[in-house]
Amino acid sequence: MDIKAKLIDEEGFNRTLTRLSHEILERNKGSNNLVLIGMRTRGEFIASRIHQKIKEIDNSETNFGVLDVTLYRDDFRTRLKQPEISVTNITFDINEKDVILIDDVLYTGRTVRAALDALMDLGRPNTIQLCVMVDRGHRELPIKADFVGKNIPTSINEEVRVRVKEVDGEDAVYLVNVPSKN
Repeated sequence: MDIKAKLIDEEGFNRTLTRLSHEILERNKGSNNLVLIGMRTRGEFIASRIHQKIKEIDNSETNFGVLDVTLYRDDFRTRLKQPEISVTNITFDINEKDVILIDDVLYTGRTVRAALDALMDLGRPNTIQLCVMVDRGHRELPIKADFVGKNIPTSINEEVRVRVKEVDGEDAVYLVNVPSKN
């Protein structure tokens, strides 16, 4: 990983999750009708932590699930050689609920589009609100996050890497250089 800058450290990561949790509760007037769904892989762990913070802040239990969108991706057959398919774990009804869909990085919007398709196959929620740790721009679809931890404008030769302890051994956000595709 060719690190250009460390944008968020562990302390900042935790503060950002706390702020996002408060924003979700404020916009939804509490957690009564909320369900939280994290997108595999890192979105799952970010969502789990937001779920825990909402539980502590609002003193209530919300449903929490995990969504795998691999089979819903529009590049499923072209880009992914041997896709790793994980399990979607949503054991509750999402009908008439306010779904908070949580992911690590919002980029082109294609993964979110796939997630919306997957969610609609599971039911008809009142609302679907998108929460991301980082919005890096470069959208290809008209998708916008409702809750953003940090906006990080990037060039085409940069990527944002969100790292979580559960997968990567640390909580941090990095801006990295990627080789040009020329």
